[in-house]
Amino acid sequence: MKKAADFLNEANAVVPKISVEEGIEKHKSGKSVFVDVRDSGEIANSGTIAGAERISRGMIEFRADIGHPLHHEALTFDADIVLVCGAGGQAALTGKTLKDMGYQNVSNVGGFSAWKDAGGPVES
Repeated sequence: MKKAADFLNEANAVVPKISVEEGIEKHKSGKSVFVDVRDSGEIANSGTIAGAERISRGMIEFRADIGHPLHHEALTFDADIVLVCGAGGQAALTGKTLKDMGYQNVSNVGGFSAWKDAGGPVES
């Protein structure tokens, strides 16, 4: 039987973890799609990365499926997708799901508080 740590280890093995500094550089370039996968209540309390799409982990399969009516137009197979969450775990798991769905350019920048502490651009 698998445990949460098993899923997380599998995700971390296929979804590259990038530093906050690298994430900030990607943000400055304007060429990446940032996705905050936390629930809307968490984002309302803390804010998020400036310009980040807000797609909760629970909706990612629907929002990433290009044939589904709920598909989010920012999620394209050629996009460079950078995921953020509270501490990095949900972003890793979401990244593995996206990889399983055929997305190739997916990375995990970790938790939002580290982004904010490093001076990354934020919004409410």
